[in-house]
Amino acid sequence: MNDEHLYNQLTLYMRYLRNEKQVSEHTLEAYASDLEKILAILLTQGIEHWQEVQTATVRVLIAQLHREGLSSRSLARLLSALRGLFNYLIRENQCEHDPTTGVKAPKSSRKLPKVLDVDRAQQLLDTPLEQDFNGIRDHAILELFYSSGLRLSELTQLNLHDIDLKAGLATVLGKGKKMRIVPVGTKAINAIEQWLPLRLAHIAGDEQALFIGVRGKRISPQLVRERVRLAGVNNLGQHVHPHMLRHSFASHVLESSHDLRAVQELLGHADISTTQIYTHLDFQHLAQVYDQAHPRAKRKS
Repeated sequence: MNDEHLYNQLTLYMRYLRNEKQVSEHTLEAYASDLEKILAILLTQGIEHWQEVQTATVRVLIAQLHREGLSSRSLARLLSALRGLFNYLIRENQCEHDPTTGVKAPKSSRKLPKVLDVDRAQQLLDTPLEQDFNGIRDHAILELFYSSGLRLSELTQLNLHDIDLKAGLATVLGKGKKMRIVPVGTKAINAIEQWLPLRLAHIAGDEQALFIGVRGKRISPQLVRERVRLAGVNNLGQHVHPHMLRHSFASHVLESSHDLRAVQELLGHADISTTQIYTHLDFQHLAQVYDQAHPRAKRKS
C-alpha cells in the first residue's frame, strides 16, 4: 500500500502550523494525535490519498470513534483538526473538496466548570506557604491566577515589562495572539512585589520572564500545574489546577457584578457564548431581575 502521500501531506501541514501559524506546542500535539488517529483508520480502509476521503467516509469515521468511547468534545476537536488539514490541502492544490463540510460531532451536555467557592479560594490563598524561593513565587502565581483570570499559557508567557504594578495592570498575550489588558488586584500586586527581589537574585542572563525556576529561566507550564496542584492538596486537601482558578475568578466576578460582557472581556473570550457557562451560578439573581424589571412579570402582593 502506498501511504506516502498521506504521511507527507500531514507532515507538511504540521510544519505549516508550527512555522507559519505558530500554534502552541499543546495544540500541535493535540492536532497531531487526532490526525494520526484518522490516518490510521483511513489506511485500514485502503485510502492512499486525501483526495479520496469523502463526506461519507468522515461520517463513518466519526461514528466509529464515537462507538469506541471518544467523547463529543474530543470528536469536535478531531473534526476541527481534519477541517484545518483540508483547508490547507485545498489551498495547496492537493485536494479539491472538504469532506468535513456538514459533518458535526454528536452533541453532549456541556459540563459545568469546576470552581472553588469564595471561602475555599480565600483559604487557598491565605494559607501561608514556605517563605523560600518556591513558596514566595508560588504564592504570587496563585494570587495572579485568581486576581486576573489568566490562562496557564498567558501566565507563563508574561514578561517583567508586561506588569505595571503602579497601575495595577497586566498586558496579556491570549489565544490567537490577541493582546488584552487585565486588572491586577492589590493582593496579587503585593505578592509579586515580594517575589521580585528573589527573581532578581536568581535570574539567568537577560531572561525577561516574570516567573522563573530555580535555574533562572522561564517557568514551564508543567511545573506551574504541579505547583498549583501541590498548593491545593496542602492547603485544601483537594486537587486544584490553573483553569479552576480561572473558572473561580470568572464565577466570582460575575456573581458580584452581573456584567457578562465585562467578564467576557476580562477572560479574552471571542464569543460571549463561551462566557455564558458561568451564569449557571447566578440564575436566582437573573430571576429576581426579571421579576423586578419586566412589566408583565410583577406579581400581585
